[in-house]
Parts: sequence; C-alpha cells; structure tokens
Amino acid sequence: MKQVEVQLREGMARQGITGTAAEQIVASITSFALYGFPESHAASFALLAYASAYLKVHYPAAFYTALLNNQPMGFYHPSTLVKDAQRRGVRFHPIDVQLSDWDCTIEEDGAVRLGLRYVSGLREEAGRRIVSGKSTIEHVFPVCPKCGCDDRSMIERVDAVQPSLLRPSPDRPEPSRATLSMGQEPVEGRWFCNNCSHDWTAGNNRPRFVTMDELVRRTGLRRDELVTLADIGALNSFGYDRRSALWQAERVVRPAGELFEEVSSLDEASDSVLETSDVRLETSDTCPLKPMTEAERLVADYAGTGLTVGRHPMALRRPELATRGVLRASDLRSARHGRRVRVAGMVITRQRPGTAKGFVFLTLEDETGISNIIVRPDLFARDRLVIVEEPFLMIEGILQSQDGVISVRAEIVTGLKGAGVDFDAHDFY
Repeated sequence: MKQVEVQLREGMARQGITGTAAEQIVASITSFALYGFPESHAASFALLAYASAYLKVHYPAAFYTALLNNQPMGFYHPSTLVKDAQRRGVRFHPIDVQLSDWDCTIEEDGAVRLGLRYVSGLREEAGRRIVSGKSTIEHVFPVCPKCGCDDRSMIERVDAVQPSLLRPSPDRPEPSRATLSMGQEPVEGRWFCNNCSHDWTAGNNRPRFVTMDELVRRTGLRRDELVTLADIGALNSFGYDRRSALWQAERVVRPAGELFEEVSSLDEASDSVLETSDVRLETSDTCPLKPMTEAERLVADYAGTGLTVGRHPMALRRPELATRGVLRASDLRSARHGRRVRVAGMVITRQRPGTAKGFVFLTLEDETGISNIIVRPDLFARDRLVIVEEPFLMIEGILQSQDGVISVRAEIVTGLKGAGVDFDAHDFY
C-alpha cells in the first residue's frame, strides 16, 4: 500500500490534485484497504456457508454424496462425514459389485449407495469395468441368485402366472429371440431352485454378473482386488457371507489351464469326496470358516474402505466404558462447567497451530458425536507418542463450557486398547 500511495500521489500531482483533497483521497483508499479485502472474503465465505447449510438441512443425502465424491478435501475424513450423516438420519447402503457405481449415488429409496471409489487398492479402470458389466449369459429363465444355477430342469416357478409360458414342451418349443424381445420373456415371478432349495422373486432386471467367476473373467480383477471386495462384503450379493466369499475368491483366482479344468470336471462328477486307504477327503467348496463377528466386520471395513456404514467402533465398547464412568460426546452438553470428566473416542483430527503457543487441539469421535480436547504444551511433551500415534484415546480432564463452546482440558491421556480399527486421523501441524 505504501508503494501504491507513492504512485497515487505522483499521479494526482500530475493532474493538479494536491493538498487537502489529495489527503482525503489517500485516507479513503487506505481506510477501505483495512476492511475491504476481509469484508469481501467474509461475504464470499458466508454465501458458501449459507448455501452449504441449506443443502445439508434440506437435501442431506445429496449434500453428503457430493462431499464423498469430491474427496480428498476439507477438514473431515470421509468416515466422519458418513457418521455425521447417519446421526442426521441419512441411510447408507454398502458397496456391492452388482449395484454400486464408481461414485457414491442416491438410490430410489433415498439412501446413499457407497461407490467403488472407496475400495482400497481397486484400480479405477477395473471399477469402471464392474460398473459397465452386463451378464453375457442370456437366460430364458432367471438364474438362481444363491448358487448361480441356470439349468431350467432345476428351476421351477411356484406361482400360477401364465404357466404355459414357463417351460418348452414337444408341441411348443423354446420361445424365439424375436418373441423374447417383445417383452414376453417369462422372468418375473416367484421361483424355486431344486439345486440349492432357494426360492426368490425374480424381475426383468438382470444382475451385472451371474457368478463370481464371470465377474473376474469380465473385469480382469486381480487377486488382491477380489479379496478386498470379499472382505468388505461387496460380493455378498452372490449369496455368500464375507468369509465364504473369501473362500470362493481363492477358488476363482486359482491358476487356469487344462490340468485344473480336468480336476474341476472330476470334482463335479464325483460326490466331492475322494477316498484313500484310511481317509475320506472332502473337496466341497463349502466354506468351513465361521462368519465374521461384528467387530471383525468393522476392522475389515476400515481396512478395505477407510470407513463403515455399520455401527461406530465406540458403540461396541460402550457397555464397558459406561462402567468406567466414561461419558459420551452428547453427554457433555448437559455436564456442569468445571466438572472432572472422562471421555473417549477415535481421534479424527490433531491440530497444533503456530499461534497457539504450543497447545494441541484434538477432536475425538464416538457414536453420538465429537468432543473437543485441549492439550497443554507440557502434557503434549510428556505423552507425545500416545497422543500422536494412538488411533483411540481416553481423556480425563476438566469440562469447559464457554460461549456455547464445549471442550475438555486434558490432564490424563491414555491409549484405548482393544478397538482393533486402524484409522488415520487428519493431522494439521
């Protein structure tokens, strides 16, 4: 501004503007410079804040979907966005290779379907191939969604709608392609599979992939990608739980070749039992492993996607924490100022502003919301490794409630063991 003032005075002097008039002009411009720039920025950010708040209140599903599709950005981790949305009534559906797009989408029931973009290690080109995948098998009759059987002698209709259209007979051959293209394909209705005793309601919308083998064949998924999809439950629509899907994934990605094809044929022809002199070996594809527990699913979700649409990890620990007098984040609002409290949660942000004289600010998240923690410089120096490295913390300190802002001034910081979830907070140092 000093350089601009020199140029301004020189220019005004050339135009004959001097004395009091020149001083008033310089004073007016200098005064505006003191607030004009911050004011314009304040107005711009206020407009963004107002528009964002309006969308968040009136169109929450679209608002959070847009945020999730534009990561990485902003202050909060996608996991925190999902949990904040769920606390505000937004429903989420998990990643599913049959239904998910690359980006997160809003489905007809108003819920947000997580996109394949959140599968750790999944190549975008492979994800795009999954999204564009269409079953190459054209069936006159629906395919069993549980075992993938497409043998019409094994699948029968169990309702009475147009039974004459269901099966070909000697005097009525299989419907022609022309007939099927006219919308008379007998797919909709209630069906029963004699192969696996599964019954279901079928519609005209075909799945992207009938079997896991077809999924791998058409998309070129690598073994690690398929295993991650199985681990996070994205293959459950094939009729498996997560561990069974992992078991099947190993079968699907085994080496191909004439020798393995012959072995597979022999397995199918037999009763899946090989007899030796002393041992009978089962060769069935049935998974012998127990399904994952809820805690194991949470660990798999965070490892495979960085988030979960299931319960918050802290919800699983709440009964134990309650017996130890640990408050929830939502309980802090009604607690008395100056009271000694205990809180615990997943560390979602760590901040150490250069202007804060060495103070560190933590944000902990539990199943009810977030709590703000203030750490003194001496406490940070003493427990630095715990504060920086532990993904879950328990804080004991003094509750502060000032001007509507609630925080806890930490006095004791300990790591919360047993959570099992590996989570990377957003750190701002």
